[in-house]
Amino acid sequence: MKEYQPQKAQYGDGYIMIGFSRGYFVVISTHIREIGQEIFQAHNHKDNLSSIAISQSLSKAASCGDNCIKIHDLSDLRQMYAIINLDDENKGVDQLAWTDDGQLLAVSTRRGSLHIFLTKLPILGDSCGTRIAYLTSLLEVTIANHVEQEQPVTVSVEVEPSFVAIGVYHLAVGMNNRAWFYGLGETNVKKLKDVEYLGTVASMHLNSDYAAALFEGKVQLHMIESEGLDSQEERETRLFPADDDKYRILCHALTSDFLIYGTDTGVIHYFYIEDWQYVNEYRHSVSVRKIFPDPSGTRLAFIDDKSDGFVYCPANDRLYEIPNFSPTIKGILWENWPMDKGVFVAFDDDKVYTYVFHKDAIQGSKIILAGGTEVPFSHKPLLLYNGELTCQTQSGKTNSICLSTHSFLGSLKDFGPNELTRMLTQTLMLKRFSEAWEVCRLLNDKSGWNELAKACLHHMEVDFAIRVYRTFGNPGMVMSLEQIKGIEDRNLLAGHLAMFTNDFNLAQDLYLASSCPIAALEMRKDLQHWDSALQLAKRLAPDQIPFISKEYAAQLEFTGDYVNALAHYEKGITGNNKYQEHDEACLAGVAQMSIRMGDIRRGVNQAIKHPSRLLKRDCGAILESMKQFSEAAQLYEKGQYYDKAASVYIRCKNWAKVGELLPHVSSPKIHLQYAKAKEADGRYKEAVIAYEHAKQWDSVIRLYLDHLNNPEKAVTIVRETQSLEGAKMVARFFLQLGDYGSAIQFLVLSKCNNEAFMLAQQHNKMEIYADIITSESTSNEDYQSIALYFEGEKKHFQAGKFFLLCGQYGRALKHFMKSPSTEDNLAIEMAIETVGRAKDEALTNQLIDYLMGETDGMPKDAKYLFRLYMALKQHREAARTAIIIAREEQCSGNYRNAHDVLFSMYAELKTQKIKIPSEMATNLMILHSYILVKTHVRRGDHMKGARLLIRVANNISKFPSHIVPILTSTVIECHRAGLKNSAFNFAAMLMRPEYRNKIDVKYKKKIEAMVRRPDTTEAEEPTTACPYCEFQLPEYELLCPGCKNNLPYCIATGRHMVRGDWTVCPHCDFPALYSEFKRYVGS
Repeated sequence: MKEYQPQKAQYGDGYIMIGFSRGYFVVISTHIREIGQEIFQAHNHKDNLSSIAISQSLSKAASCGDNCIKIHDLSDLRQMYAIINLDDENKGVDQLAWTDDGQLLAVSTRRGSLHIFLTKLPILGDSCGTRIAYLTSLLEVTIANHVEQEQPVTVSVEVEPSFVAIGVYHLAVGMNNRAWFYGLGETNVKKLKDVEYLGTVASMHLNSDYAAALFEGKVQLHMIESEGLDSQEERETRLFPADDDKYRILCHALTSDFLIYGTDTGVIHYFYIEDWQYVNEYRHSVSVRKIFPDPSGTRLAFIDDKSDGFVYCPANDRLYEIPNFSPTIKGILWENWPMDKGVFVAFDDDKVYTYVFHKDAIQGSKIILAGGTEVPFSHKPLLLYNGELTCQTQSGKTNSICLSTHSFLGSLKDFGPNELTRMLTQTLMLKRFSEAWEVCRLLNDKSGWNELAKACLHHMEVDFAIRVYRTFGNPGMVMSLEQIKGIEDRNLLAGHLAMFTNDFNLAQDLYLASSCPIAALEMRKDLQHWDSALQLAKRLAPDQIPFISKEYAAQLEFTGDYVNALAHYEKGITGNNKYQEHDEACLAGVAQMSIRMGDIRRGVNQAIKHPSRLLKRDCGAILESMKQFSEAAQLYEKGQYYDKAASVYIRCKNWAKVGELLPHVSSPKIHLQYAKAKEADGRYKEAVIAYEHAKQWDSVIRLYLDHLNNPEKAVTIVRETQSLEGAKMVARFFLQLGDYGSAIQFLVLSKCNNEAFMLAQQHNKMEIYADIITSESTSNEDYQSIALYFEGEKKHFQAGKFFLLCGQYGRALKHFMKSPSTEDNLAIEMAIETVGRAKDEALTNQLIDYLMGETDGMPKDAKYLFRLYMALKQHREAARTAIIIAREEQCSGNYRNAHDVLFSMYAELKTQKIKIPSEMATNLMILHSYILVKTHVRRGDHMKGARLLIRVANNISKFPSHIVPILTSTVIECHRAGLKNSAFNFAAMLMRPEYRNKIDVKYKKKIEAMVRRPDTTEAEEPTTACPYCEFQLPEYELLCPGCKNNLPYCIATGRHMVRGDWTVCPHCDFPALYSEFKRYVGS
C-alpha cells in the first residue's frame, strides 16, 4: 500500500484540516470531548492533492490537485464554493496560498507558472438619481439605470480606483490625490480630464456642473467642464473652509443646488451654488460624521459622533431624532420613487432598516421605524426605488432585494386574511393609501376600512378619508369631514381631526394654536368637560362663564360634591331678565344644595318662592330623606303633590292634615292607611269611604256586614268585584240567617265548591247548586259529584246533563234516554248533543235505534234524526233526512217549515262543499216560488205572481193538502195578469170531478163560466239570455234547451239569472237579479 503524505492547517476554535496526497482531506477537532472524531471528510481530487490553504478573513478553504482548485466555505464545508480548472497545466498544480486580506489567491504549477486569482473586488459604487456606477473589475466601472431600463455602459479606467462618483452627465474615478473625469454621452463615454488635489481624496460627489472632493478635512468645489462657459473665474472653484475658519470637514454631499457639509464642531453648512454663498447653518451638539440629503435637498439625514441618527429640515430649522437607530449603521439611502418622498433606509452589514418621515401628521412631524430586512453577506446598498434595494456585491455585480416592509407590492390575490392584515399595517405606516385601499377591498372587513380611515385622519388626508368612510357606510363621519375639508388653517384642521380620533387634549392644544381658539371651548362644552371649559372660558369667552358654571354645578351635584356645586350655581346667576330660565335653574340648584348642606331654612324659602312645582317635589324628597318631615310635607303640598304630602303627614301622625288632603289624594295606599286609622277610632262610615277609595273591597264588605248592618250593599259589592274573601264573608252571613240558597251561591263565588256541595246535599238544594255551578268555570270532579247525586235521586235529565259536562258520554246518553219525554223534548236534544260530542259509533247507533223506536217501540220525530246527522257532520245522511222531513211537512201543508229545513240543509251542504241533491234543489225552488207569490200579489205585481203560481201548479202533486186552493189562486192570478189561455187550462183542471165540489163558492161560477166560454188569447212570455250560452229562453224557464244546464234563479222573482244583471244576497249568498233585488228591498 502506498503511503499517504499529509499536509495540515489549523483554523477556527481548535479545528485542524489535514490533506492527503491521495486526494482526501479531513477535519478533526482538538476539543477534549471530540478528540479522535472526524468532523468532515471529502475526496476532493481523483489522483493527487498537492496543497491546502485557509483564509480566515474570507472564511474559505482551498485545496489543489490534479489540474484544478476547489474552494469550500468554512461555515459549511459540504458546500462547494468554487471550482477553478487549469486546463493548460498538464503537469499539475503544486502549491497555493492566500493574501492576508483574502483578496488574492496564488497557485504555482509544476511547469513553473504562477497564477494569481482575484477573490473579491473592492466594493466601490455611487448613485445619482436612479443611475448607479459600480466597480465590476479592478480597471472597469459599469454605469447602469435599471429603473429607466437603459443598457449598462462599461468604462475602462487607467488605475485601480479607490473612489467612484457619478453625476447627471459625468463619472469620476480616482485614487490618492488624483481623479479622472469622464463625460457620459447618449451612446459613448469619453474621458474629459484628470485633476490633482492638495491631499488624498476621501470621497467625491458630483452634480450636473460641479464636483466636490473631500480631502484632509477640506472640501474643494470646482466646475467639471469650465472651458467654453462664460463663467466668472471666482465661481470656477472654491476651497472650504476659508482660511480663518478653524474646523475640519468630516463629511459632505452635493445636490443640484447646494453643497452641504458637516464639521468636527457639529455645524452643518448649506452653500447655495446659484448665489455662491452660505444660506443656512445648523449647530449640533457633537461632530457630524456622515450626511445624506434626500434627492431634493429639503431633508438631510445625518449620523453624529455618538452614532445617533437625525433628520434635519432646513426649511423650518427643525431636527427629528431617528428612533431605534443602531450604532452599527454605515449609511442611509433616501427613496428615489417620487411618490414616497418621506421614506429612507439605514443599513449596516447585516440588515436594512426602513424609516418613514411623517411630515403632515396631526401630532406633528415625526419619524417611525417601519421594519427591517435581512441583507445577504457582503452586499452594499446603492439605490432605493419603490421598495426595491439595489446592492453591489464583492463579485462586481448588482443584486436587487425587496424590502420586507413593501411586501404588498405585486399581486395580492393569493394571500389570506392574516397576510393581508399585515400588509395593511405596512401600507398605512408608509402612507401608501392607494395600495391600502386595494388591500381593504380584498379583505372586505369593516375593521380594515376603519383602520385606513383613521390613518387618513392621522395624516390629514381628508378627501381620501371621506372616500373611505363613504365606502364602508359611515355617513356621520362623511358629513363631518365634508364640513371641515376646506379649512386652510393647518392647526384648526388638525384640531378637528384630533377631536374625531378622540385625542381631545391634543385637539385643544391645536385649537388654541389656531386662528379660532374658541373651538377648544366649544369642544370641551360638547364633551361636558366643564372644568376644562371653565378654565378656557376665563381666557376666551368670559360671558359664557355663568352658563358653563351651571352645567359644571350639575355635574358636581351628580358626583356628590355639594359644596362646590353650590358655589358654581351661585356663580351661574346672571341677574339678566333675558336669561330668566337659566337663572331659575341656578336658583333651583342653590335651593337644593342649601338643603343638602344643612341650610334648610334658606333652601325651603328659596323653593317656596320658586315657580317650579318640580323643584318643590325634589326639595321635598331631599328633606324627606333627611327625616325633616314637616318641611317636606309643606313643600309637597305647595307643589300640589298631595299623595306625597299625605304620605309624609301620615308619617308625622298628622291625621287632621291627611283628612284635609284626602279629596285630592289618588294613592290607594294612603286611603288604606287613613281607613285603618278611622276604623280603629270606630268611625266606620268614614273608614268605609276610605276603604272604597283604596279599593280594599274585603274590608268594605266586612264593615258593611259586621258594623254597618247593610248586607245588600255587601252583596252588591261582591257581585261587582267578584272578591273571593268577600264572597266567603257574605256566605257565612247568609248561613247564620239560614238562607242556604244564597249561602251556596256565595260559597261557589268564593271557589269553596266542596263546602257549597255539602251544604246543598244537606239541605236538599242541589238544583240551586247545579244552576250556579254551570255558569262558573268548574272542574270535572264537581260536575261528576252533582251527576252522581242526581243519579241517586233518579233525576235522569239533570244526571245526564252533568255527566255530559264531565265528559262521561255513555252515562249521559243512558240518562237522557231514560228521561221522561216533555213537550220540548229537551232530553232528546241533549242526547243528540252528547253523541255529537262523543263521536262514538256505538253511542250513535244506540241513539239512532232509540229515535227509530227500536228501543221502546215509539219512533221519534224525523227532525231529531236530521239534527243527529248534523251534529255528527254526516251531511249526506242529513240531506236525505231533510228531504224526507220537508216532504212530510209539505204533505201536512207546513210549507214554511219545509222551506226552512231544505234551505238550512242547502246552505250547510254548500259550506261543506258537498254536491247538493237535485231533488232537494228542485223542492227548494218550488217551495221558494210558492212563498214568493204572496209577496208579489201583496205588492200588486200580478204577472210575477201568476208566473210563479203556474210553476207551482205544474208541480201540484207536491202540495196534496192544498191542491184546489192553489189551482184556484193560479186561475185568478192568471186572469188578472191577462194570461187567459193559462187561466182556461187550470180552470179546466178544477172542473175534474175530484176537485169540482171543493172549489170555494165565491169563485165557482166564475171558473165554470171561464170553461164554458173559453178565451185562449195570451201574450208570449218575454225571453232573456241564458247566463251560460246566451240562448234566448222564457224568463221563468230554468232549464236551457241550448246547453241543457239547470239555470240559477233569482230569489226575489224566481226568474232565471242573467249575466249582466247579477248580485248575491249578503246574508245567504243566493243569486238575485240586481235590478229586481234592489226594487224588492226598497219596497
